Order: sequence, then C-alpha cells, then structure tokens
Amino acid sequence: MNQKILIIGSSGQIGTELVLKLRQIYGNENVIASDIRKANYEVMESGPFELLDVMNKDDIYEVVEKYNIKQVYLMAAMLSAIAERNPKKAWDLNMNSLFNILDLAKDKVIDRIFWPSSIAVFGPDTPKEETPQNTIIKPITVYGISKLAGENWCAYYHDKYGVDVRSVRYPGIISYKTTPGGGTTDYAVEIFYEAIRRKSYASFLTKNTTLPMMYMDDAIDATIKLMQADNTGEYIAYNIAALSFSPKELAVAIQKYIPEFEMNYKPDTRQEIADSWPKSIDDSKANNDWDWKAKIDLDQLVKSMLQGLHYLK
Repeated sequence: MNQKILIIGSSGQIGTELVLKLRQIYGNENVIASDIRKANYEVMESGPFELLDVMNKDDIYEVVEKYNIKQVYLMAAMLSAIAERNPKKAWDLNMNSLFNILDLAKDKVIDRIFWPSSIAVFGPDTPKEETPQNTIIKPITVYGISKLAGENWCAYYHDKYGVDVRSVRYPGIISYKTTPGGGTTDYAVEIFYEAIRRKSYASFLTKNTTLPMMYMDDAIDATIKLMQADNTGEYIAYNIAALSFSPKELAVAIQKYIPEFEMNYKPDTRQEIADSWPKSIDDSKANNDWDWKAKIDLDQLVKSMLQGLHYLK
C-alpha cells in the first residue's frame, strides 16, 4: 500500500495503539500521527507526528497536502462523562471535527474515512440484551446525541456525495498503554491500576451493572479489518461485540491473580449513563459482512492487563 494514512487523535486511548498497529502493517513513514497534544514516546519516535487542531480546517488541509494523505482515521472526541460537564463544547468538537474530514472526502482530497461511533447512541428505550443493529435509538447524553447525529451525517455524505466513510459502534474499550479519557466504562481500566497500587478499588458503577466491553487488541483488529474490507455500497455504523461483564464479575476475575484485592461501590452520576446503555450487543451484521469476530475472553483480558502493567510476567 502506497497511500498515506493520517490518524487524528493519536494521543487518545484508541489512537495511540491504532497508530502503532498501522505502522506495523503499512510502514512507519506511511502512517502520520497527529493530535492537539504530543503523543507518547513510542508514537513520537516510531514515525511522523504533527501537532494538529482538528477544529482548524486549514491546518488539517495543510497536513493532508504535505503528506499526500488518502485515508483519515478521525479518533478525536470528547467522551461521555466529560461531555456531560460541557455539552456545547463537546457538541462543537465532536461534530465540527467530523464535518472538516467529511468535506475533505466530498472534495475528493482524501479517499476513505474511519469515524468511530459508540454504544452511547443507544438509550433507555433500546432493547438491553443482544441489542440489534437496527433498533430504537434515543440517546440521553450529549456524547450519544453527537454520535447518532454523526452516523446520520456520514450516511448523508455517503449517499449524496459518494464519500467512503466507515464506522463501528465501539463498546467500552480496555487497555493499559494510556490512562482513561473520561468515559463511563473507564472503571474497567482504573480498576487494574488500583488493584496493583492499593489492592482495592471503589467502582463508580454498581456491582451488577453489566456493559459491553472489548479488549484493545480486538478493537484495533475490528477497526483495521473494516477499513480493509470491500466497500459494501452503503454506510453502516456496525455493532461490534466481544464481552459483557459487571464490576463484580471483573473484580472476581482480578482476584484470581490478586487474591487480597477488595472491591467497593460508590455509584456517581455516571451510573445513570450506564443504565441507559445495552448489556450485550448483537454484531451478526459485522460477522456476515466482513467476517468480524472478537478473540479475547475475560480471563485473557485480565491476564494481559496485569502483564502490561508489569504485575505479572
């Protein structure tokens, strides 16, 4: 592949690992990382990096022209819990960044876009178990509202202007290479740091709050697999699924390796958001269209996190 790839939001949880994986596949010089703040050492040292404000259309165009970019992964966003504290700012960032990239494709400057949606598009009226690809969608958070609007705008640009834009609806993502970024599922990352450091953790969700989750390796695999797939001829924000578990179930899985670990529960405002989301996801559409299937189970996830944080060898 000779086409150059730009990752916007490369300092975030998914962006960091996405850059590294794409560089393994396509070569360091073909994958340009960018963010409004510097990335981690591994990203900065392994290939090109540009400081870039996704809200500045002229700056984006300059970077795209400089490197002859043909594919953009737009990973910059304000996540659910933080977005609730500043709804207008979150809306402006999440929507205007998308328009800036969609317009580049509309004008034939770039060929293909990845834009992530989320299970946050679902709401209290959505079926909780095995949530279908097509169902009632009435989000109650500004993050979810922006993702639903984004899905509709992606479909519009696809149908009206022939833009090749691709999306998955990420569940909660778990990884150890970056710290949590303000999402409602962040307890499932924070818990590992606290289990190692303090041997205890106070979850901001109740013990039986079951949510769809995914280990980072599977999330990266789904992202790249969709971008490499043949064009289906329509825009779909695909459901993808891997695991569903509660804070209590995760604590038990951690206690297998850290027996003295204690779990406490102090639900906060994020509980209401979590209660509006599905417990499990039906991703059969992605299975059928581009052969998607998650690989990592709960025990593998826990072991990998503890190894990554240098607790286990």
